[in-house]
Amino acid sequence: MGTKERVFSPLPHGVSLEDLVPQDNFYRRLEETLDLSFVRDLVRPLYAGGGRSSVDPVVFFRLQLVMFFEDIRSERELMRVAADRLSVRWFLGYDLHEPLPDHSSLTRIRERYGLEVFRRFFERIVEECFEAGLVWGKELFFDSTKVEADAAMDSLVSRWAVGGLFEEAPAEDDRPITQEIEALPSAGDDDLCERNTAKKDWISRDGAQDRSCRGSPRRERISDTRASKTDPDATPMTWAGSGRKLGYQAHYVVDGGKARVILNALVAPAEVTENRPMLDLLWRTCFRWRLRTHHVTADGKYGTLENIAALEEAGVRAYVALHESGSKPGSFPKGDFRYDSERDVYACPAGKLLRPLGKRSGADPDGKVTFYRAKASECAVCQLRPRCTSNKIGRQLRRDPKERYAERVRTYRGTAPYEKALRKRRVWVEPLFAEAKDWHGMRRFRLRRLEKVNIEALLIASGQNVKRLLDFGGRRPKKLAQAAALLPPVPTGHKSSHESSRAREHRWSRS
Repeated sequence: MGTKERVFSPLPHGVSLEDLVPQDNFYRRLEETLDLSFVRDLVRPLYAGGGRSSVDPVVFFRLQLVMFFEDIRSERELMRVAADRLSVRWFLGYDLHEPLPDHSSLTRIRERYGLEVFRRFFERIVEECFEAGLVWGKELFFDSTKVEADAAMDSLVSRWAVGGLFEEAPAEDDRPITQEIEALPSAGDDDLCERNTAKKDWISRDGAQDRSCRGSPRRERISDTRASKTDPDATPMTWAGSGRKLGYQAHYVVDGGKARVILNALVAPAEVTENRPMLDLLWRTCFRWRLRTHHVTADGKYGTLENIAALEEAGVRAYVALHESGSKPGSFPKGDFRYDSERDVYACPAGKLLRPLGKRSGADPDGKVTFYRAKASECAVCQLRPRCTSNKIGRQLRRDPKERYAERVRTYRGTAPYEKALRKRRVWVEPLFAEAKDWHGMRRFRLRRLEKVNIEALLIASGQNVKRLLDFGGRRPKKLAQAAALLPPVPTGHKSSHESSRAREHRWSRS
């Protein structure tokens, strides 16, 4: 593994590159703020102990930051800019007479590192934000955006015609992880260890769709039968004003502090609905950074019963807009029907009762969902019927056992914290996506395949966090919770200490 020495020889007239770059240049400030020497430890296992010296890993990641800040779309253009700009040469550590790396070397290095290295690089930048005191941790925002793939709809063919592109060999992550299993506390339950090893969430699958869960026959996914020859992982999505295109969904988890640090990022195919990766992203974020989150804020796309129930059961308030709609626009949503737990009935807006149906009347035989229906005679003469139902047998509702959590979230509506959180989301997360698309090339991914577009998204998110370090840097952690995220992992069976009362009462003065 090569190490690039930053030595600049003087020009014939005694002028070196160090003198040619102004002291107030942007890349000088970036050099002073961010020390990238940590990347050598990240990639050391990927290099041999002998042989020809490689491109310095620090130089490679510096080039990735240059690509981000200059909004460059290809490695060829990147190296042309690096050869032409004195400030970029200085930032990379190459003198005027030294040849720069070839653009093809950058592609090979990225393939050698793989997604895991780039995810660890992103997390190390987040650690820098923690050290600078930029992460609050009490409030998390979730949102996603559509990103066009580098493939056209015309490239869709029958899935069988794509051939071996879908017949992937088992990845290294799919093999039994014997070292981690041996390091775990022995509980004498080998079956439990095997089940935990086999589990795959959205993070471990790198956002890949779970093909074992197929849609209903009436709503079959296009990607189950058709795939793109150019980018098989991209799936069709509806693009406002432009018809259908192939693309992905980029997901962000953003801290509620004023710096708006991105704590997690994931790219999934466009066919994956926004709400599905939410819980995996949340748990990964909270456990990785030891956050004691008070509430999570998201729009109605994330307001599924599964997400809300998981948040409330974990003691996290779900400031999430419930996606409630009637059978047609303008009709009464489910939230307008009041549930009486003692009598086990619903009361409609007109005051009529919806009573539970017996199993003979069509209730779920497993007992997991209970159906309620009003009398057809009462619905037929009701003046509110046009806004309620067109069913001849009366308005019907279904109640899941976890419906109580949705009712709890409805009680948050109208409260000052809930309304403030939803207003804050619009100006906290959405501008981050606009920044990434308008200034840093996220409108269309330049790379192909799911692993590579995840790498591209992580580099963009890392660059956005670096911008926050430049704008808000120089601070130390102001709360014990921020400092705790930087400590080594707590051994199993021990609980981390709670924040002091003074730290809990402290609020970031710039929030």
